[in-house]
Amino acid sequence: MITELDSIIEGLIFASPEGASTKELVRCVKSAVATVREAEGENASESVTRHASVTEEDIGAAIGRLNLEYIESGRAFQLVERPAGWRIVSRPDWAQWVRELFPDKKPQRLTPSALETLAIIAYRQPMTKSGIEAVRGVSVDGPLQTLMDRNVVRIAGRADLPGRPLLYETTELFLEHFGVRTIDDLPNAAELRSVKLPEPEAPAAEAAAGSQEELTLGEGGEAVAKKKPRKKKAEKVEGAVGEADAVEKPAKAEKGEKVEKVAAADEEETVVFLEAEDEVVAEEGAEETGEGGEE
Repeated sequence: MITELDSIIEGLIFASPEGASTKELVRCVKSAVATVREAEGENASESVTRHASVTEEDIGAAIGRLNLEYIESGRAFQLVERPAGWRIVSRPDWAQWVRELFPDKKPQRLTPSALETLAIIAYRQPMTKSGIEAVRGVSVDGPLQTLMDRNVVRIAGRADLPGRPLLYETTELFLEHFGVRTIDDLPNAAELRSVKLPEPEAPAAEAAAGSQEELTLGEGGEAVAKKKPRKKKAEKVEGAVGEADAVEKPAKAEKGEKVEKVAAADEEETVVFLEAEDEVVAEEGAEETGEGGEE
């Protein structure tokens, strides 16, 4: 049986354009009671003042009774809780009729790759693109752009990692489309969040140390990439070349000294040989002179 509180809650939800949360419904009821008491004082109607102590449990019970009444009377709508609050929506049984109100809106289906990417983000958000690719093993540029175009995924900020990569998370449209209030309402949410996922590859040494490019603003305000001078690397190369020259010069000098010593030794041997040859010639000449005198 529908009570007065049930009718009040039904009217508040029906009049709310974006839906009303349970806390908002409690606030509205108590605020209305306070307004009546202030205006009428002790003459305030008891049918109003008796709702002054309404609680969130009372609101939940009223919504339950309303939904039960809708089912028993064969109504085409129901009360459902969405991220923005409780809303009156048509029942799925009448979707084929309601769809004709929007002939230009065709059902848009996601590809398997887009669904896999969406599932990874939904259960482990926020995530970076490299983290998603580590799980899937392929590039997700296309599926990720499709999800953002459909407004089911958005940029949540930047990760505190080298390069400050973008983080991605689901939107309220995602929750509304899949009929859940929060991410915790997804099937097996706690179990899937505890599964260890593959980690993205570690960035290169240069990337870990920081990018060599920095963005500057040009004359038109556009971002222009400007390379940072690599002074340290140039200094290291020059130092290495200088050390090589310093090692090579003593080696050349030592080699030159050895060549000079060998040349001097050869010259000394040649002089000795010539002197010995002169002595032999002199002796032979003396012998010939002696023989001529005897004759």
